Amino acid sequence: MKIIWIIILANFTLANTLNDALSIAGGNRIELEKAIELIPKDQLFGLEWIISHMPEEHLKNIKAEFLIKNCDLAYKTKYNTNWGDGIPENIFLDYVLPYTNLNERVDNWRPEFYEKFYPLVESLNSSYEATVLLNQKIYDIVGVKYSKDRPKADQSPFESIESGMASCTGLSILLIDACRSVGIPARFVGTPLWYNNSGNHSWVEIWDKEWHFTGAAEPTGDKLDEAWFVNLANKAIEGDINHGIFAVTWLDTDLYFPMTWLPNSKVYNAIEVTASYKTVIVDEEYIPIRIRVLDSLGNRKEVLVRIIGKDNFMEEGISKGENFDMNDYLIFMLPKGQQFKIESNNVSKTIRVDKEEIIDLKL
Repeated sequence: MKIIWIIILANFTLANTLNDALSIAGGNRIELEKAIELIPKDQLFGLEWIISHMPEEHLKNIKAEFLIKNCDLAYKTKYNTNWGDGIPENIFLDYVLPYTNLNERVDNWRPEFYEKFYPLVESLNSSYEATVLLNQKIYDIVGVKYSKDRPKADQSPFESIESGMASCTGLSILLIDACRSVGIPARFVGTPLWYNNSGNHSWVEIWDKEWHFTGAAEPTGDKLDEAWFVNLANKAIEGDINHGIFAVTWLDTDLYFPMTWLPNSKVYNAIEVTASYKTVIVDEEYIPIRIRVLDSLGNRKEVLVRIIGKDNFMEEGISKGENFDMNDYLIFMLPKGQQFKIESNNVSKTIRVDKEEIIDLKL
């Protein structure tokens, strides 16, 4: 009996929210009601959920044909993927069905992305495997790479494809929409500022029995939950709107996603997920030293960097070029209090490790 009352209450709440949304739609109400009238019965709840939670701007502009097609393709993936049946309804509604993440332009990406990306993952058994493959493949397929020279931060998927470049925000939106197009629940995650004020970042989480993270266009072999920013995320400050980690949701919450490109916006809802990144054990005796190698024009270069210390200590790695995120450095974890020599292309610098630093080597 208790379960029946919960279902009745949920439907009553949705009905009230839907009526409010239709009232806000104004002259576009006719389009929303047309979609409700024409949608197949097994997709009606999802459509009503989307209408009840969409931003006001969308309520006043979205057309029936777009909504019907979006719902049809989203529900299609529930039945023709090997992971669709295992997705809880609340996860499907919030992280597969939506057609935007934040304030990006509304694109009709789902038909094209389904056609492009479903054949890649059709035979795979899990959304985990499918996400790994999509992150490895889609950027070459659509011709998009990371660049700080992208037209703007909050690019829609087609805007990123048109320009051939995107920041971590645009790359994340592109991967999320590619995932959703094949029925993988995915959401936008980010921090306005790392704990040490070294920059901001955005990335992607996907659902496969639980949430997993990955850097967009930053695949780590065949694994999720690995990224260059793990140590930074581990030190994010819970409860701090400027230094915490947040995930976008279409549900009503008491938090708004802190968009660095639109800092005063209070439209797009969020939940805090900082605690889920507090799982890495950090050895306080070792300090991250971030290395950047620059040419005479200030551009980042991919070159071999060597760290030399006492007792024949030596480590090396490749610095990050312009195709990597601005906050992605070559990182060495070095013992506190010791002195090291950094070498690259006949340029060297000696440092003492007392605190976190970004070291620039200028060629």
